Amino acid sequence: MTPLYPPKPRRGDAVAVLSPGAALPEVFPGPYDLGIRRLQEAYDVEVVEYPTTRRQGTPAERARDVTAAFTDPRIRAVLTSIGGEDQVKVLRHLDPAVLAADPKPFFGLSDNTNLHHLLWNTGLVSYYGGAVMTDAGRCGSRNPHTAEAFEGAFLGSGWYDLRPAETFTDVDERWELAESLEREPEMLPGGGWTWHVPGSEAAVEGRLWGGCLEIVDFQLRVGRWVRPVEEYAGCVLFLETSEEMPTAQYVGEVLMCAGERGLLEQFAAVLVGRPKAWSFDHPNDAAGRASYVTAQREAVLGALAEYAPDVPVVLDVDSGHTDPQLVLPHGGVVRVDPAAGTVRVRY
Repeated sequence: MTPLYPPKPRRGDAVAVLSPGAALPEVFPGPYDLGIRRLQEAYDVEVVEYPTTRRQGTPAERARDVTAAFTDPRIRAVLTSIGGEDQVKVLRHLDPAVLAADPKPFFGLSDNTNLHHLLWNTGLVSYYGGAVMTDAGRCGSRNPHTAEAFEGAFLGSGWYDLRPAETFTDVDERWELAESLEREPEMLPGGGWTWHVPGSEAAVEGRLWGGCLEIVDFQLRVGRWVRPVEEYAGCVLFLETSEEMPTAQYVGEVLMCAGERGLLEQFAAVLVGRPKAWSFDHPNDAAGRASYVTAQREAVLGALAEYAPDVPVVLDVDSGHTDPQLVLPHGGVVRVDPAAGTVRVRY
């Protein structure tokens, strides 16, 4: 399927902000309002909210808001406030053809993997990243690495070179505390990407598919919006794990099942997001974080060694649940060049 890139908004256009997963602006208005203000100041956009943007709605109500935003000709992009945990229940209330009738960029991560997969099946390119609360609403100042990638995806087109973050963090702030919004997060050395190239170093290019591993697991279990495995032949897989910090065993089992399905062998390259290794429930020290990341990396590489032994793998890509959060064009074209050590995406 040829990817369909939606026309980009212009400064001053109206953009929708939705909560198709969880309406966390209702619980944590601080980072949400900060993010909206920064978007308005940076891009002069008119932000349009919907009934469930700030109030948790039923799956049918959230679906009505998604449909309303995509079918309103004034709206030129659809952004999400944050992720969630049950967006898969929204999909059965949506008509993919209706959403694709007026193509517009959709931005979101985590639970929004569900909507990315629905849009992928129509050929429409969407954008993994750009959640209002974790991108524009970041505590302290906006991360310049994140902002650069978002602006390229939001307003621009053409090729964009992803690059490793010089510094990163996976430590959360207390969003309920006003002082947290003003405090700059403590950053750690980025460490660069890790390449695993067991086969050819030839560059590969293909459409991107994937997202949050736990939601990809949802999609594989439900099976309604996953295409026959051969339709992913030559694509590039992207996976990252959430703030729930799944165990290495779980990660390995999800990939094992994807391998047994015949899915992993279809991909020409694999991008793996930097694992989030700290949470309020698991406040790991440096040794604990390193151990968690190593175990997850071994689970990923172990599964790929068995089911896709020749594909190049790029680890610790800064897209997902850590900071910075690069934007990836889901369904768009990605070029992975192991010899040059580069990853390029077409926005």
